[in-house]
Amino acid sequence: MAAPTNGKKLVPEEEHPRKAFGLAAHDSSGLLSPFHFSRRNNGDTDVTIKILYCGICHSDLHSIKNEWKNTIYPIVAGHEIVGEIIEVGSNVKNLKLGDKAGVGCMVESCRSCPSCISGFENYCPGMILTYNSVHPKDGTMTYGGYSDMIVMDQDFVVRIPENLPLDKAAPLLCAGITVYSPMKYNGLNTPGKHLGVVGLGGLGHVAVKFGKAFGMKVTVISSSPNKEKEAIERLGADAFLVSRSDEQMKAAVASMDGIIDTVSATHPIPPLLSLLKPNGKMILVGAPEKPLEVPAFTLIFGGKNLSGSMIGGIKDTQEMIDFAGKHNVTADIELISADYVNKAIERLAKADVRYRFVIDIANTLNSNI
Repeated sequence: MAAPTNGKKLVPEEEHPRKAFGLAAHDSSGLLSPFHFSRRNNGDTDVTIKILYCGICHSDLHSIKNEWKNTIYPIVAGHEIVGEIIEVGSNVKNLKLGDKAGVGCMVESCRSCPSCISGFENYCPGMILTYNSVHPKDGTMTYGGYSDMIVMDQDFVVRIPENLPLDKAAPLLCAGITVYSPMKYNGLNTPGKHLGVVGLGGLGHVAVKFGKAFGMKVTVISSSPNKEKEAIERLGADAFLVSRSDEQMKAAVASMDGIIDTVSATHPIPPLLSLLKPNGKMILVGAPEKPLEVPAFTLIFGGKNLSGSMIGGIKDTQEMIDFAGKHNVTADIELISADYVNKAIERLAKADVRYRFVIDIANTLNSNI
């Protein structure tokens, strides 16, 4: 498939001599193998980050297998990146050598549209993704964090608090901001309010932790009864609802101020909306492949609100990671070596992870994989 250039001329990779190494998929099998490529040289407003850890997001799985039908091969996935700054451009402010830094889902935006001006670069029509996009700064494909280093414009880098363990902080650059942003902008960060979290996976378990850090009452809603002990005893949720239990769902009708729905599989929406109080808000952050069916009367009666949300802007991402540092919010991870990545992808497809795989890039990524 030809690369979408958005009017930009693709620059031959040989014109960018800074050598990098990573793991790439070359076709829709999604099999990852060693890949040598180039990054741009560090510019005046750039920093170069030695990647230490990178989380594996479910989006990576969709992308490497071309399940969204937009993948440009070869693809180096990974947008939950943490590392150490090893080079700083002459015009860089507020970042210095040795700083621990993070990179999330985007590496550039137009900077001039209403979304960018208001701090919502994540909704910019010209947003450039961390991988599988053409970067307007140098005309090359963007490659993600399954690699040894990355060159970033300072404006799309966040500082990682010193107290956060870097491996457990990595997933917050995607999973963390994905739930933090809609909680902030929908008033679901108010102490004493009742939050429902649908699904207890990579997004859901972080939503529970943020909800408790905000001082909310948190109820986990899941189709799996065997997750109750995990939700309450390990993650600190206040209650647990089995979504397949008509009795439990009926008892909880009109009890919640808001719901974060993290489930990416097709599932019924009306029973979840019934849990909301009048004028309650339900926000979708999971992305089922098939359209959701929502009868109009389900929303009209009770004044229910249903909306969606996608990651967050850079300012909000920095706010999120600082809040996580203050309240010791981290992701629950399984740290893996680079040579285990293909097995991890297989397990991720089966939801066999609690709750996020993170690759130990610095210690295990090498050309002998």
